[in-house]
Amino acid sequence: MVNNQPDDYNEELEKLEIKLLLDGLYAWYGYDYRNYAYSSIRRRVWHRIHAEKLSSITGLLEKILHDPACLRRLMADFSINVTEMFRDPLFFLTFREQVVPMLRTYPSVRIWLAGCSTGEEVYSMAILLQEEGIYDKTKIYATDINADVLKVAKSGRYSLNQMRKYTNHYFQAGGNESLSDYYSVHGEGVVFNNDLRKNIVFAQHNLVTDKSFNEFHAILCRNVLIYFDKSLQERVHRLFYESLGSLGVLGLGDKEALGYTDIANRYEEIAYNQKLYKKVK
Repeated sequence: MVNNQPDDYNEELEKLEIKLLLDGLYAWYGYDYRNYAYSSIRRRVWHRIHAEKLSSITGLLEKILHDPACLRRLMADFSINVTEMFRDPLFFLTFREQVVPMLRTYPSVRIWLAGCSTGEEVYSMAILLQEEGIYDKTKIYATDINADVLKVAKSGRYSLNQMRKYTNHYFQAGGNESLSDYYSVHGEGVVFNNDLRKNIVFAQHNLVTDKSFNEFHAILCRNVLIYFDKSLQERVHRLFYESLGSLGVLGLGDKEALGYTDIANRYEEIAYNQKLYKKVK
């Protein structure tokens, strides 16, 4: 329920206005949010309406069509940027123990982190691969639709306050060094070492509209698909399937699954209760 709804609130009219807003975004700017989960989009649309001191969805559409700054603010609202280093440590521990031995058998390794947000999981993966001795032969492709969060990811700069929490995650994920060895402290922030960034390619990529750009040994897209409706999830899963090489590994978030898709039988689960799957067909 959205706060401050008018007395004449009409749910069907609201749905029409949101449809027109998303159609306008796509037709005029090429941003396609038409198949994102409706409840999530609705919540963010009303947040932006109140923040802009507007009174209607139609008013927001008018403003974003004529005010690029308002458009950027709405795009930031639509972007899902909740992340942290070694998030769900058991996932990374399983990747270290079950997936890395497979990656060692290849002369070179390509990994795609789709929806990388501000990059904490990208550096987590780089650290893990460096400790396992295969980072030098690996190229990590870190992509996101949001250019602003990619700038943060490229910089490798994060809050010092988060490092204690991240250090605990690091050890739970099988880390065998000291996390502080991988960054330097600058005031209230930290900057991750350049040697972690040397094999990372940061690039803008839209999972909704863009196609595959390489063949990968592993793809991680964690806690992104939960914001898509079923038809869009199916489309993105097809993109990932076509982007994985034979025996490639797909990693999902803990609330995401393959079971409902039409390609579920083309994967095998790598480890019980961890969302890691190997392409077998």
